[in-house]
Amino acid sequence: MSYKLKHGKSQEEIKQSDEKVSQIVSDTIKTIEAEGDKALRDLSVKFDNWSPESFKLSDEEIEKIVNDIPQQVKDDIAFAQNNIQRFAEAQKASLQDFETENSPGVILGQKNIPVDSVGCYIPGGRYPMIASSHMSILTAKVAGVKRVIACTPPIDGKIPETTVYAMYKAGADEIYILGGIQAMGAMAIGTETIDSVDMIVGPGNAFVAETKRQLFGRVGIDLLAGPTETLVIADETSEPEMIATDILGQGEHGPTSPGAIISTSEAIAEAALKEIERQLQTLSTADIASESWENYGQVIIVKDEAEAVIEANKLAFEHVEVLTKEPDYFLNHLTNYGALFLGPETNVAYGDKVIGTNHTLPTKKAARYTGGLWVGKFIKTVTYQRITSEEQSAAMGEYAARLCGYENFAGHAEQALLRVRKYGDKGNK
Repeated sequence: MSYKLKHGKSQEEIKQSDEKVSQIVSDTIKTIEAEGDKALRDLSVKFDNWSPESFKLSDEEIEKIVNDIPQQVKDDIAFAQNNIQRFAEAQKASLQDFETENSPGVILGQKNIPVDSVGCYIPGGRYPMIASSHMSILTAKVAGVKRVIACTPPIDGKIPETTVYAMYKAGADEIYILGGIQAMGAMAIGTETIDSVDMIVGPGNAFVAETKRQLFGRVGIDLLAGPTETLVIADETSEPEMIATDILGQGEHGPTSPGAIISTSEAIAEAALKEIERQLQTLSTADIASESWENYGQVIIVKDEAEAVIEANKLAFEHVEVLTKEPDYFLNHLTNYGALFLGPETNVAYGDKVIGTNHTLPTKKAARYTGGLWVGKFIKTVTYQRITSEEQSAAMGEYAARLCGYENFAGHAEQALLRVRKYGDKGNK
């Protein structure tokens, strides 16, 4: 029977915080709808102290930034983008158009069509999320999206040049220096100077995630990516230092980022707890990581691997690291997670930045029903049908008319009966 060594905040406390964010976002969206560019500028001044002549970067501004980026930075970004592009291309190759003769003379088919336009949000602030440029813009371009625009906020009143370079190299067609609710709202709603898109994607803080939630339906979204979640599954062979490092390494994302340890060994879990406290004494981002661990961290002790799977599936966390002696057990049995990191040789930071998989992943238990951002999110899988013989049309119509009748759909039935009358064998009527 599992039990907890450490508890995080209650769901009621978390809910109260979410409700405050929701109201702020709702009011801001209404302002953007009513005032357009003026609202963007007012909000940008208020939150980012940023009011350029144009939020959109010109070709000349981008060219200057590209020329100023150090070669080592360019090489590192190229390495990451090459990995992400190769994996995205492999994903796209798995999506196949097909056509099948479902029954004689009845042709059914499937096509994969890219979304026309996408808006990508690249977070900034304390942690400029350069990697989000690769994960969203580049993946959309591999999918075949024609128009990809991207927003990122200024940092301390300045253009984040390395982020802009990554956005440019990823293939962004338009780059805007604009952050938060106002960026997401502008891309989804459109203003006098920004044409709206069909879909908005990308991670962000609680306000960005809530904006996506409220705009869903007006535009498509990738998923509701809230605060980063990290679970480490451990056993008696796991290293407490590694457990602690990998938990805190993700806890620094923000003060509401949940971290969890599930362990079959109480001794290892206790040692990891001590190691977390030790590392917090020297970690440069301890102000954030300590708050997230104190309020949202939890430790669960289980009797065996099977019980670890049960508890991990209940959590349905975004990132799951498996530091046990047989990590493939969890590959074969876990079902609810955003991304899985198997063995001590890999870790969440690799997935976040460079290895090739996408870092925009489901949070808040959404892993129960969806995966993360990938090429397929930017592609509409649609169907078509064709009947090549009048005889088959009439035969299908007879079935369809009866089935529509069972549901009291007279108009539906008439569509079928029209074909029966037109194409059927009069001698059989």
